[in-house]
Amino acid sequence: NHSIPMIVDAYLKGFTGFDAEKVYGEIKKSLTESTHHKTNWDLYDKYGYYPYDLVRTESVSRTLECSFDDYCAALMAQKLGKEEDYAFFMKRAGYYKNLFDKETNSMRPKDANGKWLSPFDPYELAHADSSIGGHYTEGNALQYTWHVMQDIPGLIELMGGKDKTGEVLDYLFNTTQESTGNLSDVTGLIGQYAHGNEPSHHVAYLYNWLDRPEETQRLVRQITTDFYQNKPDGLIGNDDCGQMSAWYLFSAMGFYPVNPVSGELVFGAPQLPKVTLQLGDGKTFTMEALNLSKENMYVDKIEWNGQPYDQKFITYDQIMEGGTLLFHMTNTTKQR
Repeated sequence: NHSIPMIVDAYLKGFTGFDAEKVYGEIKKSLTESTHHKTNWDLYDKYGYYPYDLVRTESVSRTLECSFDDYCAALMAQKLGKEEDYAFFMKRAGYYKNLFDKETNSMRPKDANGKWLSPFDPYELAHADSSIGGHYTEGNALQYTWHVMQDIPGLIELMGGKDKTGEVLDYLFNTTQESTGNLSDVTGLIGQYAHGNEPSHHVAYLYNWLDRPEETQRLVRQITTDFYQNKPDGLIGNDDCGQMSAWYLFSAMGFYPVNPVSGELVFGAPQLPKVTLQLGDGKTFTMEALNLSKENMYVDKIEWNGQPYDQKFITYDQIMEGGTLLFHMTNTTKQR
């Protein structure tokens, strides 16, 4: 239920134009009462995932997306002082772990007996509610394995640490663009990273968790240059709900909300020399990229309101207070 992250994000950011208790009640209801053919909460709670032999389609992507919705519900429950609900939903937010297969380093379909789908092709594309069917929604295992925005450190631990995760992430961006099957939704490929469809949009920023921010910075430049051009077909893929455009606007300012309800915007590399946001009440937020050029795509250092800033992200609250975010750009990467 993609309305849940939107509602919770607005609530946590201070939007109060609705009855929070009533809205939370509806969120809880939608995550616990099986009134839709794509819920089956009895199965989800019994197994800790959707077994592919007991649900019609999307067993993996539904498990991953429901886990994120559970995380969102947990945050709202905590804010409202509902500690039992918080614990319940946070437990379910970890269900993604039940579909991670260490042998293939991917989120893999599993049946009700706990056996992995075999044979298994991580390149096989799937599309829900179509003749194609499958275990993923508009994507494949290589793309959906990273759909754990609520717990990137947990995913890194599952994969065996930062170095191993880096190898798996490098493989995603460097493997062949060829897939098993064909979907019009899956476009804008860098390896198997598909920028033309939204499930991949946070993935380029994950190198920040691996202490390799230069890879994120390089990829942001590549994506903004190759997939956003001033011509009739200059926007790659489908701009669902404006997300393709939103990705560009965030990334051009130098940051992106990997976990959209966390209030944290993870740094990439700015693509515009200066941006000023009018915040109201006389406040402004300004992002400026010094020495930005075709060659200078890497971030040397960052300042916030004139002071050195070494965090990997800036928060929504910081931005709304107003200030100046200064990126010093360079053509070389930092030695790790």
